[in-house]
Amino acid sequence: MDLKEALGKKLNKKEIALLPRSYDIIGSIAILDIPNELKKKEKLIAETLMSISKSIKTVLKKHGKISGRLRTRKLKYVAGLNIKETIHHESGCLFKLDAEKCYFSPRLSNDRIAVARQVKPDEKVLVMFSGIAPYAIIIAKRTKAKEVYAIELNRIANKYANENVRLNKLNNVKIIQGDVKKIIPLLKRKGIKFDRIVMARPQLKDDFLDVALKISKKGTVINFHDFLKEDEMPNAAIEKIDNAVMEFGKKNAIKKYRLIRWKKALEIGPRKWRVRIDFYVF
Repeated sequence: MDLKEALGKKLNKKEIALLPRSYDIIGSIAILDIPNELKKKEKLIAETLMSISKSIKTVLKKHGKISGRLRTRKLKYVAGLNIKETIHHESGCLFKLDAEKCYFSPRLSNDRIAVARQVKPDEKVLVMFSGIAPYAIIIAKRTKAKEVYAIELNRIANKYANENVRLNKLNNVKIIQGDVKKIIPLLKRKGIKFDRIVMARPQLKDDFLDVALKISKKGTVINFHDFLKEDEMPNAAIEKIDNAVMEFGKKNAIKKYRLIRWKKALEIGPRKWRVRIDFYVF
């Protein structure tokens, strides 16, 4: 029984039509987007959801939009246990997090495993904007990658990332807290370059491609995320890559790249998508 069916006799037709089409489940927490018109019925909706899905122990609702450099949003308690910390299971890995203070989308699970499946034995991998380290940990645990670096600006997410490395009993993941624009030059000065760079970046104006190219080498594969409307896919993202490689190539050895594939990673709104472009540089 789905939520609309379970609420069929408790809400009228107009209220049923206003119910969210879907919701996120992170560990034992469900996160709903409840419209203002249903504010008086939110507790009923939350309790009904918990009754049809016994694994859900807490229901929170979105309170405001994702914003800021850390791309977090306020969550308001609705029903169940009054907590925001949970442990999420995905692809045989465990991820502990605070759902309000750390950006994490369970809807990117298919993208995470798809990227991991590309990783070849002994690759040195960098994950930029790594959050609580889901890409890094899945790659480290599900592949034969030699080493995985994960860089994240959010100090709280970084704390959970370190805890998640311990939870998953990994010894080939290096968690680094800081701004990628400051950390990458430090890695470059140490002579560190990567076979693969995962750019599951937040929705910001800066594409950060120039930063990634600084620690690329011949044959480096870059998994680049962009945010596009349907009529822009994939050309708008490819144009960004063209421009970044051309500018970088004026002063550096890397002057060309080759497109491997592009995929829709996640629908984020009406006719708008998070898109992944895979390419390698040479």
